[in-house]
Parts: sequence; C-alpha cells; structure tokens
Amino acid sequence: MIRLPQLDVDSLDFPPLESACRQPDGLLAFGGDLRPDRLLAAYARGIFPWYSAGQPILWWSPDPRMVLATNKPHVPRRLQRWLKTCTWSIHADDAFAEVVRACAQPRHRGDGTWITAEMFSAYCHLHELGHAHSLEVRDRGELVGGIYGVAIGRMFFGESMFSRRDHASKLALLALCRGLATVGFPLLDAQVSSNHLRSLGGHELPRNAFCAQVADLAQRPPWRGNWAGHFNAIKPLDLIPVRNDGASDSPASG
Repeated sequence: MIRLPQLDVDSLDFPPLESACRQPDGLLAFGGDLRPDRLLAAYARGIFPWYSAGQPILWWSPDPRMVLATNKPHVPRRLQRWLKTCTWSIHADDAFAEVVRACAQPRHRGDGTWITAEMFSAYCHLHELGHAHSLEVRDRGELVGGIYGVAIGRMFFGESMFSRRDHASKLALLALCRGLATVGFPLLDAQVSSNHLRSLGGHELPRNAFCAQVADLAQRPPWRGNWAGHFNAIKPLDLIPVRNDGASDSPASG
C-alpha cells in the first residue's frame, strides 16, 4: 500500500523530492489545488500534476527526467527531406484552448485522458496570466498539430502535444525548440521518456541534476518579447540543421 502525504490547501509546500515513490516512478503527493501560484511553485521545484478523472490531484517528479536541449534537437534525415517540401505555417498563442482540447483527446479507442476539465481550466488561466503558451501548426488555416506548456524564468516545461497529420507534432516540437533557443531558454522539460521524444533528441537527466538546472533557469529574468510574433516567423526550412560548413544536412537516406 502506498502512503502519500496530502498537500495543505493553505500552503505551497511540497514534500522533499527524495520521498517520491520508486513505483510508480515519481509519485510524490496528492491533494491541494490547481491555482496558479501552486502550479508555478510546483514547476519551479521540478513537480507537475498528472491524474485522471475520479482521482485526487496527484503530483509527480520522476527520476530520471526526459529533457531536450533546445539548441540541438535531432532531426532525422527523412524528416529533413520532408521539411524541404512542407508548406505548413507555425503560430504561437493563436489557439491555446483549442490545442489543450486536442491534446486531451484519447490517442486510442478506449483510452481516457489526464487533461480533466479542472486541468483544462487551470492551464487556460495560466495562459491568461501569461505563464502558459501554445504553439500551433496549420495547413492552410487548419490546425493539424500543436504543443503547450509553462514558462518560468528561462525554463520551459512542455505539457502535451498532438498530431492530426503525420509529422505535425514533430514540427511543433522542433519549432518550439528553435524559438526557445534563440531567446535564451536552453532546456525543454518533456517529463517522461518515450521513443517519439528520443527520436527527436530527448535524453534523460537524473532528477537532482534536472532540478539543479531548473532552480537556476527559473530564477532568471523572464523573456518579455512577443511570443506570437517570434514563433510566427519560424518556417519549416529553418528547422533543417546546418552543418559546420554552412550547408544543410540533407543526405540521401535516413
């Protein structure tokens, strides 16, 4: 039987991360609420909420943690060739609620969703306050993919992404990395490992190393620029890596 500490709704304190469960990995506490100051306090400590309808709010801090270095995601060669022909456009904060709703859709028949109505409202509130952002991929105006997450200081915490067309979520993630890297966000939190993330350069950090970086980056001055204008300028061709000799890395196979 797992005995978890319950959060006090009147306090923003969390248990020590070292007390998190090994199985299930990273389960730390339950209860509390999803008000903005609690969510921001959690992320700044390397903690995030993740639970299903009918459960209490569950708080997690997995060890290790999946991350991407924003300045060097991996772009597979076949994806590079596709990017050369891609006519889709990239936007930011254009349809935050729609992106979250799309991420909440079950991936497979019979699956549930962890983005409950309470979670949806909480992140939309964070977006209204300027802490949460979305990135959208559109094909002639139609929303075909996207990603959303939370920015604190110069740290970005990815929450979820979706794809309605092949490669759409890959394009969203790569564009997010590029846009973040150019304004001083070196690390993107991807929470838990997956083959999809690994294929794009995701790697694992021990929790203590991850939290040390978060503690530094979250305390840095936030970027005050125009998220929409900055990301809207990114084109699919911009996401093809450039070799040291200045040429695009576009070999014949991959």
